[in-house]
Amino acid sequence: MPRIIEITDFEAPELDVYARLTEAQLLNRQEPEKGLFIAESPRVIERALDAGCVPVSCLVEHKHIEHQARKILERCGDVPVYTAEFDVLTQLTGFKLTRGMLCAMRRPPLPEVRQICEGSRRIAILENVVNPTNVGAIFRSAAALGIDAVLLTYDSSDPLYRRAVRVSMGTVFQIPWTFFEKDAWPEKGIRLLRELGFRTAAMALCDDSVSIDNPQLLAEEKLAVILGAEGDGLAFSTIADCDYTVRIPMSRGVDSLNVAAASAVAFWELGRKH
Repeated sequence: MPRIIEITDFEAPELDVYARLTEAQLLNRQEPEKGLFIAESPRVIERALDAGCVPVSCLVEHKHIEHQARKILERCGDVPVYTAEFDVLTQLTGFKLTRGMLCAMRRPPLPEVRQICEGSRRIAILENVVNPTNVGAIFRSAAALGIDAVLLTYDSSDPLYRRAVRVSMGTVFQIPWTFFEKDAWPEKGIRLLRELGFRTAAMALCDDSVSIDNPQLLAEEKLAVILGAEGDGLAFSTIADCDYTVRIPMSRGVDSLNVAAASAVAFWELGRKH
């Protein structure tokens, strides 16, 4: 059973993970085996537990312990559960908890890129997508719309940042993903994708772009859909190395969509069977 601990000291080091550590400190790239992440809301925490993530502690609004958080806490074993009333928790964390619950969990080890790709038919690649809201939204679309896995370049925002996890509604725990090594993209990464039988499709507005409903594109057995950062888009070198450059037809003079919205359109069209 969980150990219920009433919060009396805001400065207690056990609460640093919720109130004072930055996302970079939680990530702990120097010692990844010690890395942590924060899952927020019972639904998201449940999906993390289903994926095998290991809880370290919980922070729960007092009124939820015997109600909507109860079943989740039962699954967390004997980890400490810090609790207080709503106003106290808001003061501690600096924001309103989604449905009154946070859980600090150990970061699972990431698989190799090759392992992620084997057995996949449609994968998404995020090139330097640094906004965690966009990353979370892209994962939610990928999980819902037929994408088998997601690969991220080294400088992309981490899918286990608190906001990304929350926006994804926990789908970051339902779809396989990993990072390319620091200097592996684009040259080494695209070479590996080709070795594994993937054709590559860069989502970009270029003179030679094909429409997203191009029959040849849709017929590809294995396809990697590559999306770039908001504003900058994909690097020219990435576009040049890809097999296709793909556009989403627009109307009313709109030139492009937000990368998260564009991902949903692309995954719907390219992820389904034709």
